[in-house]
Amino acid sequence: MVDGVRTVGFDEFAGYGLRICRPRGLSAADAQAVIDAARQRVGHRYDLRNIVDLLRYLWPTPPVPGHLRRRLLALGSGDPTRAICSSLIAQCFQSVRYPILPRVEQVQDDPYCSACLREQWHIRHHSLFVPADFDLSPYFEVVKPPALDVDYRALPWR
Repeated sequence: MVDGVRTVGFDEFAGYGLRICRPRGLSAADAQAVIDAARQRVGHRYDLRNIVDLLRYLWPTPPVPGHLRRRLLALGSGDPTRAICSSLIAQCFQSVRYPILPRVEQVQDDPYCSACLREQWHIRHHSLFVPADFDLSPYFEVVKPPALDVDYRALPWR
């Protein structure tokens, strides 16, 4: 957090449990645009206020109904040169209008036709995303390492 947004190699994550979420169907041109958007943010600072806002949002028992919690956030510092990891990634994908967890609403175009419905998609503000949203998104594929062959009966359980 002290160094802000920076590029690092995979060796920086040795020993950590990593989760790789691959966007499904993203075109090569849009993938490059997402990469370029991320590179443009190298050097930006982390948005500590957004981290506090997310902690408030994720607090297990806030004094408001769950469906209103996202709306209570102050949306971070409002400074476009500040970010947190998940909001930065969301912002980069949203730059090419790639969905993460959009809000989808059914809209009736013709008031006289009850069957005339269409979907209207709404983009959530990038500062409202947390890492788990990429896992939960049906538009990202979770890449897992190959399963280990193990004789579970021979494990030294206590």
